[in-house]
Amino acid sequence: MSTFKLSRFFSQPEILRRIAPENLLSLLADHAAALEVLGLKLPDDAAVGLDHVRLTSLLLEPDKLPADLREAFYFIHEMATPEGMECLLEAAEQAGVEIVGTPTPGDAAVQVWLKDRELLERKHAEQFLRNPRTFESFASAIAPVPGMRDPVAAAARMKADLDDFFEKKKRGRNTKVFPYVRTDGVWFLVRHGDPFKREGAIDDRGESIGVYYWPEKFDVLVLDPAEGELRINARNKGEKKEYRKVFGRHLYGDEAFFGGEDKYTLEPLREKGEDALAPVEGMEEVVLTEVHFFWGGSHHEREVRKADDIFAAYRDRGRAFPAQPPIIKACFRVTFSDSETPRTVTIKPPNVAQYTRDADSVIVEEWLRARGFVVNRDKEQHEPAVAMVLAGT
Repeated sequence: MSTFKLSRFFSQPEILRRIAPENLLSLLADHAAALEVLGLKLPDDAAVGLDHVRLTSLLLEPDKLPADLREAFYFIHEMATPEGMECLLEAAEQAGVEIVGTPTPGDAAVQVWLKDRELLERKHAEQFLRNPRTFESFASAIAPVPGMRDPVAAAARMKADLDDFFEKKKRGRNTKVFPYVRTDGVWFLVRHGDPFKREGAIDDRGESIGVYYWPEKFDVLVLDPAEGELRINARNKGEKKEYRKVFGRHLYGDEAFFGGEDKYTLEPLREKGEDALAPVEGMEEVVLTEVHFFWGGSHHEREVRKADDIFAAYRDRGRAFPAQPPIIKACFRVTFSDSETPRTVTIKPPNVAQYTRDADSVIVEEWLRARGFVVNRDKEQHEPAVAMVLAGT
């Protein structure tokens, strides 16, 4: 069975909003005393409202939570999708587990967890839904890397700038930045509106009505203060460009701070062969399963090789790994120590990494650096742009 390690955490708070308050409170009820010590007091009545912001904060620092609750949120998070709901409803019907009300995917996952935990875990293991999250990395060329300003205070100041940007894009002035200072860096969740929606709906009287709203969207950004690097998961180039400017301006006093895009190289696959795949702590095995070569020419020729194990396939056919064409993409099957089921990691130079889970990036980035997949940048020598002002100092 998969185990929710402390390095894994819940970073999609929008899913919480999609779970009916009564179901969420039922999930949390057995842990009310422990949660109150952590600053989250459960309301007596679901209609009063739960503090979703505080709950999200705790889920981003899962080591503070009771182990059973961490495990619950891990599986619920994984299965709270339309595909997961379809799978669970079918399995629940076959097992005689009743799903009440008009559930969202999150509601269905919570109800199945509360009524038949083993059923949910089994369906998760069978299906293992993959929803890759793509991060692009942008680094500073300044050395030594200056100290960042207090990320909590900076996050509060970012709101006005991001509100201006999203309002211009017709998304409303609804931005909020949630900073989380962790041992592996500073994680930011940016909540903003998506384009305005008008949808038909049915009210509790069975009447057709119009519903008007800005859908809630969350982007994930990860700052590595030691490297002066910002990893961004957002939908389009405009948003990523604005985040680089705003985060550079408020964290380092320089909106051009995150200017570097040259991070990854796949040459270790050619130079070190299978030695480049040696796992680090937190991994059990890394296997190369797909590699893309760019031959170029007038037709921009590309070659794609796929196999259960690329190096083993070349070896069995008595062929060497190609020595000339640039490697423009590689996919790895990674077995992490927290799960028997492998997950896919994709690297595309110069700066794109795709993970199944956000938190996989912590271990994968360590492995990429250790095996030479991260470019050793020759940073320019500048005086620090801002004084070192660290959180809590």
